Amino acid sequence: MTTIAARTTPPGHRAGVGALLVCPPTHFGVEYRINPWMDPGRPVDRARAVAEWRAVVAAYRSAGQRIVTVDAVPGLPDMVFAANAGLVDGGRVLLARFRYAERAGEEAAYAEAFERLGYTDVTRAAWVNEGEGDYLRTGDVVLAGSGFRTDPRAHDEVRDFLGMPVVALELVDERFYHLDTALAVLGDDLVAYWPGAFSRRSVDVLEDLFPDAVIASDADALAFGLNAWSDGETVVLAAGAVGLAAALRERGLTPVAVDTSELQKAGGSVKCCTLELRC
Repeated sequence: MTTIAARTTPPGHRAGVGALLVCPPTHFGVEYRINPWMDPGRPVDRARAVAEWRAVVAAYRSAGQRIVTVDAVPGLPDMVFAANAGLVDGGRVLLARFRYAERAGEEAAYAEAFERLGYTDVTRAAWVNEGEGDYLRTGDVVLAGSGFRTDPRAHDEVRDFLGMPVVALELVDERFYHLDTALAVLGDDLVAYWPGAFSRRSVDVLEDLFPDAVIASDADALAFGLNAWSDGETVVLAAGAVGLAAALRERGLTPVAVDTSELQKAGGSVKCCTLELRC
């Protein structure tokens, strides 16, 4: 069994995570196709998506997390996926720069939201950078994805912004277009991932960094099980990832399963709806 590293923060909180920012799916829909999961011709039940999102937020609150909610903006159906808004470090924000024009309007919407929350240092990324979709902090490093969305040239910008080493990981399966769909940070020294989403070189890197990682099955990866969020003790994840949930229990973690099937129609689940506000 893997032992989670000692914390300097209270039990149940990963180091440095002060709050979680979320945005309700008030205007959610699948109105275009920018990833393989999206089909504009497939019906979407917005009320059900709202109920799923509320269940995710309720799970966070039950785990003792502080929630910060920003307002959704009409015409931005993917704004619910707050993880892509940028990176937050103390009082500073590195705002996302989206690859696709369909989501570019979220940049200004989130910039205004951060300013309303009191952030005065908000900088737009110089290169395509889709926030925590492709940048996940674990321990003293940042895991950085590229291959479909984030430009690899953004890695140096993130390294300088956070003052942390960046470990580049290449995604090779278009269904797993963001790092947070293929890898979940479970604690400051523990991750779960699906090797099939990564290049051979990147798998070698992950095996070296995390020899005790939880390896997800194909089925659990396709069920969006890795698009999860953990405080180091509780893991909120998609209900369909039953094998992964069992593996987490074996590691001493507490999985909380939530239905995100409607949100998955746009290619996202729990983590996509969640941006960490770092102290």
